[in-house]
Amino acid sequence: MLSTAPPEAPLLDGSDKAYLVGYLENLSLIERLHRLLLDVIKDEFERLDVYEINPVQALLLFNIGENEVSAGELKSRGYYQGSNVSYNLKKLVDLGYMHHQRSEVDRRSVRVRLTEKGRRMRVTLAQLFARQSEALMKRGLVDILAMEDANQLLKRLERFWTEQIRYIY
Repeated sequence: MLSTAPPEAPLLDGSDKAYLVGYLENLSLIERLHRLLLDVIKDEFERLDVYEINPVQALLLFNIGENEVSAGELKSRGYYQGSNVSYNLKKLVDLGYMHHQRSEVDRRSVRVRLTEKGRRMRVTLAQLFARQSEALMKRGLVDILAMEDANQLLKRLERFWTEQIRYIY
């Protein structure tokens, strides 16, 4: 887990240090929230006696939806890392959640799409997310404007990090 304590940086003045502390807290929260999301999915699966796939694989099914994609496309969209995508897609194909077909043009490339079993699992996740959305709304924990503000902030961070990868390094 990331530390929210700022590193010793003698050139930072008070407002710069405060900004850095806020940024480090954002990073820590993003990391924790992702892990918590996986735990929420795992708990739902345990309630439903679903043990053959893990939360990461379930999110793959959810994010693929009705699309037909390659592992490379999933990686380039930034959803999943390297070999984990290939491994998880292979497991999902083996378990009957996905169909796969080799590309006619590039035999190394495989395109995948959900089977009926995969679509049913996607519906299970969609129902979980809908219940959570409804509970957040009913409890008044986050109103629609705050949700939109949070989404805009996260999109700006995503753009910034994408630019860092593509243009600076």
